[in-house]
Parts: sequence; C-alpha cells; structure tokens
Amino acid sequence: MAKVGQIFHPLYLKHDTGPGHPERPDRLIAIQEHLKASGLAERVVSLAARKGTHQEIALVHELDYIQAVARTAGGRGTYLDGDTFASPDSFDAALWAAGGLLVAVDQVIDGEVDHAFAMVRPPGHHAERDHAMGFCLFNNVGIAAEYLVKHHGFKRVAVVDFDVHHGNATQHMFYDREDIFYFSTHRYPFFPGTGAAHERGTGAGAGYNLNIPMNAGCGDQEYLQVFANQLIPALRDYAPDFILVSAGFDSHFLDPLGGMKVSDSGFAKMSQELEKVAQEFCGGKSVYTLEGGYDLKGLAGSVEKVLSMLLQQ
Repeated sequence: MAKVGQIFHPLYLKHDTGPGHPERPDRLIAIQEHLKASGLAERVVSLAARKGTHQEIALVHELDYIQAVARTAGGRGTYLDGDTFASPDSFDAALWAAGGLLVAVDQVIDGEVDHAFAMVRPPGHHAERDHAMGFCLFNNVGIAAEYLVKHHGFKRVAVVDFDVHHGNATQHMFYDREDIFYFSTHRYPFFPGTGAAHERGTGAGAGYNLNIPMNAGCGDQEYLQVFANQLIPALRDYAPDFILVSAGFDSHFLDPLGGMKVSDSGFAKMSQELEKVAQEFCGGKSVYTLEGGYDLKGLAGSVEKVLSMLLQQ
C-alpha cells in the first residue's frame, strides 16, 4: 500500500469568483466531503500547505504581473480577464495554491509520501507569464516544474495535462526547453484555441511538446487509446525523472463545460498508466495538481478513483 499525501487549505475556499461562476469553492468542498464519506480521507496523509514566495512565483511569471495581482488583495474584486475574477483574498489563495503544490513536490522527493495530490484553487495551466486567463492566476504546475529543475536539479520533468482544455501557458513557458516535456490531450478546437498537433516545440525544445487534439464526445476508450499509442511511448522515450500531472476532470461525462464522456474509472485508468511510467523511470515520483472539473459529483468521484488507484501503487 502506497503512502499518498493530500494538500488542502481552507484559504483555497476564500478565492471568491462570484455567483454562478463554474470555478467555485464548492468544488473543493465537494471533494473533501466525498473523501470523508468514502473513508479515503483517513487513508491519505494530510500535508500542511505553505505560502509560495514571490521568488517562487517569479520562476515563471513576470514581476510586473505578480505585482498587478498583488494589488487586487483587499480590494473590491476585479476581473483580470473576461472570466478570471480576483476577489480580496484571491492573491493569497493563489500564493498558497502554488506553495501547496511545492510542498507536495518536496514531500515526495524527501520520501515522506510516495505520491501526492494538491487539491488547490485557483487552478493554473492557463495563466501566462504576464497575464491571467481561463480562471487561472498563477501557473501552479509551471512553477512546480521550474522548481524541480532549478531547486532540485532534475533534468527531465514530464508535465502531463489531461484537462479538457489545452494548457496554453504551460506549453508556452517551456516550448523551447528539453528539460521539461509537456504533453496535453484536450478537446480541439476549443478554448483557449492553442494545442494543435503541429505545435511540437522549438529550438532545444523541438519534439518535447506533444499535443493530441481530440473531437468532442470522446470517452474512456478514445482517451486510453491515446495514452497507450502516443503518450506512454513518448514518455518512455523521454525517460522522465519526475512526473507532474495537471489533473483536470472537465472531460467527465457530467461536466457542463467539457463536452466529453470520460468516466470516474476512466480517469483512474489513465492515471494508472502514468504511474507505470513513474515506477519504471522515476522511482514512483509523481504529483497531481487540480485543474478543471465543474460538475461536483463527477469531480469528487473522479478524484476518489484516482486517489484509490494511487494508494494501490
């Protein structure tokens, strides 16, 4: 039985996106309540989150942008783009989200847990170096990937993104890098408009960016075929020494935004394939961070299935 860590902090609930917004505090509440009801909460290790420092955020974000988000703290709330709202507590929540993921990374590296799942918000994979986008303030997984390289000295970090939306910002941050391999499977064409198959990286990063665009309506079978035929062989060729997962559950068949048909078990099976690679190349080192997923039942059930799978690795 593996030891699996979970990151959660009440401050994540204080990122108030306003009435009717799909990326709402209820998402994390639903996950936590479901994990308690299922008994899984007692089987995972609660890890204490911390606040990310400005220097850590600046690993991938421009200082002027960090300061712009900081200025929203304590204010009346403002839209940073058409659908990304910053409430008075959002800046702090975003710092703690990034810092929470870094704690998960450190705890796995130190051997305190075998795997970890950061249940954080706001999510991150759309947040570009210099602007907010798509519900995201800071790019949590991008910060963690750069932290693994700069702070821990890893040479080959894989970021796997199975959110229904392409992680535009994560791709852009590492597009010319060979030390961070970015893979995304996503609905296409769809928001944010990036993620075409021909986007493969540039310069030293040529070939280290792999997008698998998918049509609306795809479910478990199509996703697992993509993993078996494209992602897993590419990961094995890359031989990563750490795997980060942008775990978005908005391709669930119940999701109001995604238009896909993946089941709770489908997410667990995809993650299980990633864990086989982690065991083969990374000494089992993998960390998941929450991205999208907007149907509360589908989100909570899928997270439970993924955690249950991780406990068995």
